[in-house]
Amino acid sequence: MKGIIFDFNGTLFWDSQMHLDAWREYSAKLRGIAFTDDEMLKYMFGRTNEDIIKYALGKKPDAKLVKELAEEKEAHYRNMCLQNPKDFKLAPNAEKFLDYLHNNKIPMTIATMSEWCNVEFYIKEFKLSRWFDIDKIVYSNGKIPGKPAPDIYKIAAKNIGLAPSECIVIEDALSGIEAARRANIGKIIAIASREPKEFYENIPGVSQIITDFDQLDKTIFEIK
Repeated sequence: MKGIIFDFNGTLFWDSQMHLDAWREYSAKLRGIAFTDDEMLKYMFGRTNEDIIKYALGKKPDAKLVKELAEEKEAHYRNMCLQNPKDFKLAPNAEKFLDYLHNNKIPMTIATMSEWCNVEFYIKEFKLSRWFDIDKIVYSNGKIPGKPAPDIYKIAAKNIGLAPSECIVIEDALSGIEAARRANIGKIIAIASREPKEFYENIPGVSQIITDFDQLDKTIFEIK
């Protein structure tokens, strides 16, 4: 493999619980009943805010409502991050792995369905410019369909100058894994940040399941 694309939420940053808590609150506000765990798994992870709000309301919302609700929810989420310094850190051994990739000039980027307000927050708080070309990060800009559509991974591969088949994708969400599979990504690695490893067994396209970035075999990369 020549390059790597990271999902962010639940992959490089294990924030699934904070997103769950924030969306439970806002789903109850939207429809009177909070999302169940099953709904969270199927309809939240890897989706755009518009997709999630549409599911909660049972109809397509107008753009103004989406913007208002999404901004309110994301501000609450970012505040939760800052109030939990113990958990507000990159995934186990992620920094060590990112240092290896950067030092060996392996093409890499992030492909996340987070909106720019959160991406900008992560860039600042995690100092992501140490490793990533910020201009190559792909995020939810209102034009890219949410996962499991393959668009985000096709764009990410193009941004680092590679064919999807030359890239590794690391994902935690079912919708993201399916997006990578549909994009014809060369190798898909599931990271069990919230679900047990067994959850990912027999999922189409997954070639490896990890719980720590130290478990990745670095010899898989073609180093110039």
